[in-house]
Amino acid sequence: MTRARYPDHEGQVDRDGVKIHYEVYDGPGPTIMLLPTWSLFHSRHWKMQIPYLARHFRVVTMDGRGNGKSDRPTGIADHADKQYLSDIVAVLDETSTSKAVVAGLSYGGRLAALMAGLHPDRVIGGICVGPSTGITEGHPNRTEYDYLEELDTTEGWAKNNAHFIRGHHREFVEFFVGEIFSEPHSTKPVEDGVRWAMETDAETLIVTSVAEGVSGEEAAEIYRSITCPMLVLVGTDDRILPPAEGMELAKLCGAELIQLTGSGHAPNLRDPVKVNHLITDFVRRITGTPPPTHVWARGFSRRKRVLYISSPIGLGHARRDVAIAEQLCEIAPEVEIDWLAQHPVTRVLDAAGLRIHPASDSLANESNHIESECGEHDLHCFQALRRMDEILLANFMVFQETVDSEHYDLVIADEAWDIDYYWHENPELKRCPHVWMTDFVGFLPMPDGGEHEEFLTADYNAEMIEHIDRYPWIRDQAIFVGNPDDIVPDRFGADLPVIREWTEENFEFSGYITGFEPPTADEIPAIREELGYHADEKICIVTVGGSGIGRDLIDRIVASHSLMKRNIPGLRMIVVAGPRIDTDTITVPDGVEVRAYVDQLHRHLSVCDLALVQGGLTTTMELAAARRPFLYFPLRNHFEQNFHVRQRLDRYGAGRCMDFATSDPDAIAAAAAEELTRPIDSHPVESDGAARAAQLIAQML
Repeated sequence: MTRARYPDHEGQVDRDGVKIHYEVYDGPGPTIMLLPTWSLFHSRHWKMQIPYLARHFRVVTMDGRGNGKSDRPTGIADHADKQYLSDIVAVLDETSTSKAVVAGLSYGGRLAALMAGLHPDRVIGGICVGPSTGITEGHPNRTEYDYLEELDTTEGWAKNNAHFIRGHHREFVEFFVGEIFSEPHSTKPVEDGVRWAMETDAETLIVTSVAEGVSGEEAAEIYRSITCPMLVLVGTDDRILPPAEGMELAKLCGAELIQLTGSGHAPNLRDPVKVNHLITDFVRRITGTPPPTHVWARGFSRRKRVLYISSPIGLGHARRDVAIAEQLCEIAPEVEIDWLAQHPVTRVLDAAGLRIHPASDSLANESNHIESECGEHDLHCFQALRRMDEILLANFMVFQETVDSEHYDLVIADEAWDIDYYWHENPELKRCPHVWMTDFVGFLPMPDGGEHEEFLTADYNAEMIEHIDRYPWIRDQAIFVGNPDDIVPDRFGADLPVIREWTEENFEFSGYITGFEPPTADEIPAIREELGYHADEKICIVTVGGSGIGRDLIDRIVASHSLMKRNIPGLRMIVVAGPRIDTDTITVPDGVEVRAYVDQLHRHLSVCDLALVQGGLTTTMELAAARRPFLYFPLRNHFEQNFHVRQRLDRYGAGRCMDFATSDPDAIAAAAAEELTRPIDSHPVESDGAARAAQLIAQML
């Protein structure tokens, strides 16, 4: 699973025979040490904080004994509070950290407070999130059952019992993690938490639960002795520890107390934007770290400025967004557009001479993550998006800093899921009008996913619908790139609205946006000659888009070349690898040409005799607009290509859908020959989509 930020240094410190793993993320400011929590989770529970914090501070993390890459000692005494405190000091020493701001969740919050009281020379300040302090009574439903006795029930919190954990380890973990994330629509953090927890064995969980801790009275005295600044965060819906525990700690040490209404036990994972800002503001305040520079101009001195975010998943968004931007500048010539973008989108923007915002350099690469999720012509798009959560959060934080520090009159987000999601989750952060654009609506389950995937997609869809119902003003304009009939007729879920009807109520429609005007029949010969294609050649272009996912499709199609050549006189096959596949790694027979990235590939596609492509929307619709014959191979488990794109292409009557799994070289060669002789009777694709979208966007200016 791809991370948003990897450590600059990592290692282990050996303390009395127990190896403790640590990671260091170099940053420009003072050090924040993110402490371990109970051995249920390792340091990955800070994944939503590390990329953001490490852009402003030096960050040190460590896996507590019992989980992650640290050792798992088995003795009860090995897990006493003093052992963890000594581990923390050892990691501070090993990483040459003289002093740090320490932050901890739950048991880590307890450790942060104890470190502040017992090691004041090493602690600049402390942050305690949902702290387990040992100074107040716990939730009644947790304390009514004895931990060590064998119980006659396993309902609810009776699962928090040593005998039950030994016999039903995973069931306990699933229950406990479910209680941590009490907020609705928390399927992903629950999934992460269960996975992390299962890296710890049942006996470790038991011994850590009964190990000796600092007594309540002694702990209270330590907390009273704290002299450094402290911040305590408590979720009002914390089902693991009562908020009163954190409140009492704040009283004893004079900490700043912030209650997070509606948050559960782990707001750093479920409400990361708010927690990131609270941590950063606190650390800057107590360390004297200067805040970022802000740029301000008087109202009448301002140009109209637009920040355009174009999704990097494939090149299609880039081409249509450039076309929209060109039309927008014709309507409003005074507009200045900055692009927050990453490779491969930046390649298109550079070629067009457009301004890429410097903050783009801080974006975590989404394309790398998507490619890491693929198999042989297989990409589970929905699950890949779910597993991109820390990357999306990291990129949202870059975006938010950009709009906080500079004035923009409008944000255009073309499938920038992070912006739309986190502005709905944190509506107070919205700074200007927001145009949301997409070419599909609704996550759909793949058949292999069964009932669980049906549940997950419906839950994600329900959260989106609730967002729009609760905060309709977050999307000042929502534009569907297409027409109502392009939308699948399915429901968002069993008890949810019909996707097409809901979209018609909540979106404007631009029609499809190709970004170019297809050549007429009279223009084709001249363009072919310009591109080096001869009249007596049958030009077959093989292209798989802007990602590296299509390598297997290229290999399969190239294997059919000799068979195709027998059936198609004058065949000339050209493979366009795209910007993320190394052409040197592609082995082809004589007669097959391999090219890397081709600028304005749509011009080549618009005059070819046949195209063999992946199932992405942009390339297939470019071919449909140019009325070219083509075969397309949707990625297995890619819900958008298999359902949404297929729906649209069927409506236009364009292309021939192929199943990669059953398409051997013989089948591909036969289908290619048939497509060359089949009359093109597809419906025309509108050519004014970019202008229509620009008109809708201009209303926001």
